[in-house]
Amino acid sequence: MAMTQAQTHSLWREIISFGMPLIVGLLVATVLRIVAYQPFTIPSSSMSPGLLTGDYILVSKFAYGWSAASLPFGSPEGTERLMASTSERGDVVVFRLPRDPSQVWIKRVIGLPGDTVQMRDGQLLINGSKVPHTALGPAFDLDEPTRPVEAFEEQLGGGRAYITYDGGPNLAGDNTAPIHVPAGHYLMMGDNRDNSLDGRWGPETGVGFLPASHIVGRAERIAWSWKPGASLVKPWTWLNLRGDRLMKPIK
Repeated sequence: MAMTQAQTHSLWREIISFGMPLIVGLLVATVLRIVAYQPFTIPSSSMSPGLLTGDYILVSKFAYGWSAASLPFGSPEGTERLMASTSERGDVVVFRLPRDPSQVWIKRVIGLPGDTVQMRDGQLLINGSKVPHTALGPAFDLDEPTRPVEAFEEQLGGGRAYITYDGGPNLAGDNTAPIHVPAGHYLMMGDNRDNSLDGRWGPETGVGFLPASHIVGRAERIAWSWKPGASLVKPWTWLNLRGDRLMKPIK
């Protein structure tokens, strides 16, 4: 039996009353994701031990202002930042890979525009001065428990300290020529120094120099962290969390 006009109107009112809050909620979430904070999942161990595979992090979009890189599918080529502010040495930054902006990577800011950066026997030098680092002794890579490493506390000044991993002497990336960072760019490195393709390598294989326009935002906090084997597509693993990492600040 066909519905009357009144029944049709009533059905549409119910659909709208049910769907409108959902639509508004999605719009608000999208705006917040673009303007304020965007979540990302850590896919590799290049920033271990500070960030582990499975960490779900919150990235501040307003920390450095906005560019097309801030948009979910934006292309940063040739764009300027709105209300731009500069990244600081030691910031952990999410960015679009210069050679392929569809890829989103995460590394630490080591070299600022105008800096000269060099690795010498595994020791980081900035503008000719050795960056203080304190040996913490042998450890195992938290993401690769069978891989032995040496842990160091590296100090960039201003109270910024974090732990790096060294996989051994004379490995690729342990010794570089002096690298001069051009204006408007940054040099990025992973904390897991011997397991990171970064600014020590050219843009063909690593990051090269990172243009400021390619920065998505600053990584600020680990919202939660899944243990190995957990996945969004496996609901029965959603509560398989690393409890000690919930809402942990990123150093």
